[in-house]
Amino acid sequence: MALNASKLKVGDVHTARLVDDLTRTQIVQYAGASGDYNPLHTDEIFTTKVAGYPSVFAHGMLTMGMTGKMLTDYVGDTRLTKYGVRFTSQVWPGDALDASATVKAITERDGKTFVELDVATTNQNGVEVLSGYAEARIDP
Repeated sequence: MALNASKLKVGDVHTARLVDDLTRTQIVQYAGASGDYNPLHTDEIFTTKVAGYPSVFAHGMLTMGMTGKMLTDYVGDTRLTKYGVRFTSQVWPGDALDASATVKAITERDGKTFVELDVATTNQNGVEVLSGYAEARIDP
C-alpha cells in the first residue's frame, strides 16, 4: 500500500524491529551474499587476537540493507528515490535493531509528490548504529 501525502505530516514517525538477535550465522550469510569476507566480520580469532575487537561484527551494509527494507516496506516497492547513510556504531552478534523513518518534509517537483525522511537505526541499548536520509515518491 503506497503512502498518501494527504495522510502524512511533518514529524510522523514509522518504526520497525529489524532483528531480535543478530546471529553470527546471519553475518556470515551476508558475507557470502555480498562477497565481502573481511575477517573482521567472519574470523573470531583474527578479530579478537590481531585486530583487538571483542568479537566479529556486522557489515555496515548489512545494517543498511535491513534498514532499507524497513523503508521500502513503509513507502512501497519502487518508490524510494534516494537513500544514504552514515554508520555511527558497530553492530555485534546478539544485537537487536530497531529502525525509524521520520517525515522531514513533503514536497512537489515536476508534478510528483515526494516525502523526505530522516532515518535512524538503534540497538537494544538505544545506541544509534546508523543515521541517514531517504526520499520517496508518494501519492498526493
